[in-house]
Amino acid sequence: MKEIYQQRQSQCRSQLVEQNLDALLVLGFENLRYLSGFSGHAAYGIITLEQNYLITDYRYAEQATKECCDFEIITRDREKETLGACIKRHLGSTKTLGFDAAFVNVAMWQDVCKAFSNIATLPITGMIERQRMVKDHWEIKQTKLAAAIADQALNELMPYFVAGATERDVALELEYRMQKLGSEGLAFDTIMLFSQRSSLPHGIPSEQKLKQGDFITLDFGAVINGYRSDMTRSYILGEASEKQTEVYNTVAQAQQAAINVLKPGLSVVEAYKVAREVLNESEYGQWAGDGLGHGLGLYLHEAPIIGPNCDYVLQPGNIITIEPGIYIPDFGGVRLEDDLLITDDGYQVLTHAPKPFLI
Repeated sequence: MKEIYQQRQSQCRSQLVEQNLDALLVLGFENLRYLSGFSGHAAYGIITLEQNYLITDYRYAEQATKECCDFEIITRDREKETLGACIKRHLGSTKTLGFDAAFVNVAMWQDVCKAFSNIATLPITGMIERQRMVKDHWEIKQTKLAAAIADQALNELMPYFVAGATERDVALELEYRMQKLGSEGLAFDTIMLFSQRSSLPHGIPSEQKLKQGDFITLDFGAVINGYRSDMTRSYILGEASEKQTEVYNTVAQAQQAAINVLKPGLSVVEAYKVAREVLNESEYGQWAGDGLGHGLGLYLHEAPIIGPNCDYVLQPGNIITIEPGIYIPDFGGVRLEDDLLITDDGYQVLTHAPKPFLI
């Protein structure tokens, strides 16, 4: 792992040189973990051309010392030194400082900047995130492990889809099983929706009870070493109506059409267009969701965000989701989502849970 972190840090420094920066203030939790290995909170990173620093306090000092690779740990006394003063003290002769602009609020930044004199600050957005888009072999392994936990948890959950079960109870059972299998927590708040409520793309589980003939949509993920999986399945309990069958088949065809074209060198907007064509040719296209998927890693919705305005060209090492959906108010919805690794000659599906329409 040490070599991996050193390679990430070296790549970050190369980008500093390209942008004529002397140092970068890393404020995003995922960005700091990616560069240092630190999995805690209340921490800030400084990357200079010669040295790396992680500023934290007594609560995380021991953890940071154990986890960080090639970072000097600075334990700040919050009662005696402001964050700005501590940062300034470790900037040395820095003249130009970039900062992780997407992860700081105005009040905090104004307070920090009071300590800076003769330092030009430049907001930087997406520099480390672009670096994170291509996963190394260790990151790929963690994502595969998280996906395998989700697969197994869903397999164990299937007997709980019975008439009378509530969305909340089934969601809690799924979360328990993922963590029992080794997940560090939840990749995000579990979505578990029955009947007409399945038309809510990000609905919150309720006391809604499952009935025969109901739609079921569940969206969930596990976490291993900070890396997340993200999978959606939709089912019908018992027998399906003709309309339910048509909606499900349309989504399944749109997803598979997009997956079939994935390969290095493909612009993600082309995958979006392929799926959208299937959706629009059906009578349910007006209720299709706008996006097709997203990158996946330390953060749930990483770049690239796959939609009509994204021209990112896929590379080996990208991990993305493909998740078309149709959401019809007062009727129900279907979404199917899988995690996929872009390989040298195509793709590899990471989520393997079956997709039976009827259960």
